[in-house]
Amino acid sequence: MSNRIEKDSFGEVQIPANRMWGAQTERAVQNFKIGEERMPLGIIYALALAKKAAAYSNCDCGALSPEKRDLIATCCDEIIAGKWDSEFPLRIWQTGSGTQTNMNVNEVISNRAEMIKNGEIAEITRFIHPNDDVNKSQSTNDIFPTAMRIAVAKTLIDKTLPALEALRDIFEEKSQIFRDIVKIGRTHLMDATPLTLGQEFSAYVSQMQHSIDLLHFAMEHAMELPIGGTAVGTGLNTPDGYDEKAVAYINQFTGERFTLCENKFEAMASHDSLVEVSGALKKTAVSLMKIANDMRLLGSGPRCGIGELVLPANEPGSSIMPGKVNPTQCEALSMVCCQIIGNDVAITSGAFQGHLQLNVFMPLIGSNLMNSAELMADAVCSFRQHCMVGVQPNQERIAEHLENSLMLVTALNPLIGYAKSAEIAQYAFEHGLTLKEAALKLQFVSEADFDQYVVAEKMCKK
Repeated sequence: MSNRIEKDSFGEVQIPANRMWGAQTERAVQNFKIGEERMPLGIIYALALAKKAAAYSNCDCGALSPEKRDLIATCCDEIIAGKWDSEFPLRIWQTGSGTQTNMNVNEVISNRAEMIKNGEIAEITRFIHPNDDVNKSQSTNDIFPTAMRIAVAKTLIDKTLPALEALRDIFEEKSQIFRDIVKIGRTHLMDATPLTLGQEFSAYVSQMQHSIDLLHFAMEHAMELPIGGTAVGTGLNTPDGYDEKAVAYINQFTGERFTLCENKFEAMASHDSLVEVSGALKKTAVSLMKIANDMRLLGSGPRCGIGELVLPANEPGSSIMPGKVNPTQCEALSMVCCQIIGNDVAITSGAFQGHLQLNVFMPLIGSNLMNSAELMADAVCSFRQHCMVGVQPNQERIAEHLENSLMLVTALNPLIGYAKSAEIAQYAFEHGLTLKEAALKLQFVSEADFDQYVVAEKMCKK
């Protein structure tokens, strides 16, 4: 494979001739051979979008020619469309500011612009310079956190929130369908007083709605962009009005409502807003874990467990036990929840490492947050489609459990008191009797009173 020579401030670098990245990217390829995790393409695309907005803003401010603006914009659009994904080889584990990835994007835009204008990459006659033109009015310190926020917000808006809303809706639908199915409740994993299956599912509706509301609230802070802060937040080397125009163009290109952060020093020195988003995703993961566990407990069996729900049988569950079916969607969702909670620990750890005017854990924070948002979206969609849509009640098993429950005796408390009610339950358990048989045997209530008070359907209502 032939090479070409490019230069940076350190000198000459040999680069594979078939690659569009430049000298600084090649140095990073050689210097950061750490792991296999590459910078998420969502962040790459967001960087390209921010640079397109910067080019338009710079042009409006008289700092960049229309020809250069349009050429940069064309190259950015190609990147956003996924045309050059293979030109972004850098790992997450690099400089904590993301400088190598920022320069990777700058160099690809610059070299692609040369190919469009001149048919080849020519270092000497370069028309679009990666630093002077593509990176104009920018520092990695403001453009990378801007891109992180754009990427995370777009993922949440386009994927994560719609997935959660669809799951909430299926829970609401099931809650209505199951509203008249009376079943036994369980606390401490032990029999408790009854409720309806619809009421049980209504809790999941509420959990999802609270998670959705919390994510929307957290996003308000995360959608404040520090673009225009350059190196430390002062806006050095930016023309007047550049930052406001850049945010306006970002909104035009995305269709979203990003705002210019009131204090760029805060947004660059810390990433508290992204911690808030991660915290909201963690809380949602906790809710989803609870729901997944409920589904597999209620669906356990089919004959030797609780067995009150029938989960869809999607695939064989065992390589040795014929006919076995497992709650695989619940398990997959649970593992994703564990990963998201782990990501939150890493994000939290990275976020409190901000020192003075810059936090240098941005690739860690950005990649983990993107991973959380994307994983949650995919897992929730899969769980809804392959589990919750098809879940059905096993009404025969529900009725059996309800009839056998000793905790229905709680309805007798107002009539005969806690002590005698407890004695009935204990006597029934010890002698293998029904509650009614035990109550009449002990002569604590009449048959008529028992039938009047111990009615499971009445116990489900306020």
